[in-house]
Formats: sequence, structure tokens, C-alpha cells
Amino acid sequence: MELIDPRTGRVRGTLDPARAEGVATAVRTARTALPAWRGLTPRERERRLLALAGLLEAHAGEYRERERAGTGKPAAEAEAEVREAADQFRFHAGAARAQTAPAAGGYLAGHRSWVGWEPVGVVGAIVPWNYPLLMAAWRCAPALAAGNTVVLKPAGTTPDSALLLAEHADRALGAGVLTALAGDRETGRLLVSAEADMIAFTGSTTAGAEIAARAGGRRVSLELGGNSPVLVLPDAPDRTFADLAAACTYNAGQSCAAPARVIALAADHDRVVAALTAAMAARRAGRDFGPLNNADQAARHDRILAASAARYAVAAPGRGDGLWRPARVLADLPEDDPAVVEEVFGPVLTVQRADGPDHAVALANAVPQALAASVWTADLSAGLDLAARIDAGEVWLNCHLAQSAELPHGGRGASGHGTDLSLLALQEYQRPKTVTARL
Repeated sequence: MELIDPRTGRVRGTLDPARAEGVATAVRTARTALPAWRGLTPRERERRLLALAGLLEAHAGEYRERERAGTGKPAAEAEAEVREAADQFRFHAGAARAQTAPAAGGYLAGHRSWVGWEPVGVVGAIVPWNYPLLMAAWRCAPALAAGNTVVLKPAGTTPDSALLLAEHADRALGAGVLTALAGDRETGRLLVSAEADMIAFTGSTTAGAEIAARAGGRRVSLELGGNSPVLVLPDAPDRTFADLAAACTYNAGQSCAAPARVIALAADHDRVVAALTAAMAARRAGRDFGPLNNADQAARHDRILAASAARYAVAAPGRGDGLWRPARVLADLPEDDPAVVEEVFGPVLTVQRADGPDHAVALANAVPQALAASVWTADLSAGLDLAARIDAGEVWLNCHLAQSAELPHGGRGASGHGTDLSLLALQEYQRPKTVTARL
């Protein structure tokens, strides 16, 4: 495999993708390490996971450059994501110690019952190229804290930080507790078909459906993308448009929860388009955000835009060569436009016209994905009402992409199922066991 620098389009290295023997070896290694790892007390697992977080922080510069090599992210974005990855390990290390078991007691006459949490076993974690290290932390931190061992499969274009994470995990956690498998899509298919007890996948809806079919009866956790709606009411705060432009272009819009579909009331539509256009024009590719990750993603972005019937389209200044794509606003487009119904996954905002709040909610809920959304208004009551009516796992009010390790994140419908972040993420990687004794 050739590794490409998305900033230049030039080859930056090569990699031999793992195949059947390598995948089987990695899973066997994780299986061998499982009894000792799950046998540790939560306190001891916490100590080791904190040591891993310390290694992330001590080598933050190396992680930052590895992230940039595969993604082209600006240095500030990569640095922030390394810090967030370390925080995930710190949070879940302590969360496992604070977790309580489900209720139990004397539910049957003459009997006493107990319920406890047990790890699932070996987890195959397959993570995408948009946030290589951070998504690895979102999956690995709760899985490891819950007592599982993990075989981590990074995206083919961005294996760099995962390989370093596995090296540091060997030092901090013990051999085989966290293994990284670099490779392509075939490597991922082999991992899904191997003897892992659970598959945790973050990526496209199409790949998620294939993984669920291959996994059979085993547990699967899926986070499959967003295409997030954004409801902007006439009394939205003045900072709304600058905030949306910044959130849309963060990571070049390659975020499952990024704002994508702006919905404005008809009487306010033209003002919203003008304000968004001005805000997006201030965001420059090559200065404020990086390139698209790979040639396939760039081709998909270009295909969707070429098929759009938008009557108003504007591109901001900035680099447009190679895999760089400018910030764009598309408006006056039909409800079934490709740029609306497909997740562009780039620095693009569409603007739709709604006849009223009810129509705005209907437009928000009109696509299969249901991961995240935001509502922008000075009226708290109206904002909370609209947030409750939007079908999404996470809704922001007067902000977007505001996330914390303590708050759960997960989708519905075509956006998959399961929970990342928060104490609830531990339960993704655990099974309850009931023991009932006759007195």
C-alpha cells in the first residue's frame, strides 16, 4: 500500500497490509492477554490506563505529526485532538471504578440475586481516517477500561498514530492488551470474520451494513455518519453564522456530526444565505482548515456537487488544488438534491427554505441519518421544543460540536446504534450476568 500525504498528493511511504495470518495472530494474541487483563481490579486497570494517557501526553508532538502526515490537519487541530485522546483514557480509567452494577435483591421468595458487569472479551475496533487517534481513543478507552482486550484496525490512509498507540500500550498495559493492525478494507473484513467477540465500527453506512452482516450473532457497535440539520430561527444570535462556518470547516467538514443542512424560515431565507456566505468566505482552505483526506473522498465530494441542482452556489477563496476543497454554500435546491440527501463530508453547507417551524422539523428529519443537529434561537423555550422534536442522538442549542467525555454521543437510524463517550460507553463493551441463589 502507498501512503499519500493529502496536503501534496505525493507518496509519503508504503505499508504491507495485514492479511489472514496476521489478523489471526493479532486476535490470538489478544485472546491470550485477556484473562490477565480482565482479572485486574478496576483500580489496577485505572493505574495502567493513566500511564498510557501519560505516554500520549509525553509524546504529544510525535502524535501530532503522525496525525498531520495522514490527514493534513492544521497543527492546532491535531494538538487539540491528541489532548482529547489522552483525556478519554483518563476519564474511562476512573469511570470503570465508579460504575455500579444493575439493581439486584430478593425478587424470588427464598432466593437472593446479584447482577454484575463482565467484559465481552476480544473487541475488534475499526476506526476511520477523519480522526484517527481520537476515534481510536473513543473506542479503545471504554473497551479497555471495561476489561476487554482490543485489536485496533485504523483506516488504510492513516495508520500512523494507531501504530504508535499500540507501542505505548505494550509498555503501559502489557503485551497484547491493545494491538494495532495496519491495512486496507480487506484487512478490516478479515478482522470482522475472525474470532473476535465484538466489533466496534465507526465509518460509512454501507460499510456498517456489511460489517453487521459479517458479524452474525456477535455484538456490533456502529457509528455511521450524520448529515446534520441546523435550524436557524430569525432571532438566532449574531455569532450564529461565524460559529457554523467554523464548525463546518473544522477538519475540512470531515466530521460525522458537522453541520451540513441549514434550514431557515422562508421570510428569513435570503438573509441567512447572505450571512452564511459572508461567514464561509472568511474560512480559507490551506489557512483555516486542511485538505480532504484521500482521492476517493475528493471524488465523492466532487460528484455530489456536480449533481446538485442548487441555483445559488458560492465557493470561498483558498487553495483548490489537489485534495484541497474550498468552503461552499449551496442554496435554492430541491429537497431531494444529492447535496441534501447524501452526506457530503466536506466544507459544504446547504440552505433549505421552510414554511414554518413544523416544516423545518420535517426537513430536519427527512434524511435517513439521525446522529446530531443544532437549533439557533434566542428563545430558549422554542429552542428546547424544537430540539425535542428533532430525531437525533445529540442536539445542540446555539452551539455545534460541543462535546465532552462526560456526555454520551450516538446515533439512530442510518447513523447506527450504540454509544460513544460518557459512563454509558462502558456498557457497550460489557455484558450483565445474573446469579440467583436459593437460600
